[in-house]
Amino acid sequence: MAAYKEYHDKGFNVFGISLDKKKENWVKGIQDDHLDWLQVSDLLFWNSEIAKLYGVRAIPGNYLVDSKGIIVAKNLHGEELQSTLKSLLNK
Repeated sequence: MAAYKEYHDKGFNVFGISLDKKKENWVKGIQDDHLDWLQVSDLLFWNSEIAKLYGVRAIPGNYLVDSKGIIVAKNLHGEELQSTLKSLLNK
């Protein structure tokens, strides 16, 4: 959330893909966590095609994708995410 707030105006965006099974839980999570970015789910949990496509084996997981659609990093959190975004977006 902090990274989104700090770097969104510099081009960083988040596309959330949920692996929930129940719509009510998914929607409640978005509201409770104040997730301000685009969220999608097919409600198929581990049977989700996107999870299979990207090889997601644990939750949460994340992929940092550049403007050309290339994955430049994955599963970054905290300071590691902040420093990577800073180096990529403050050029």
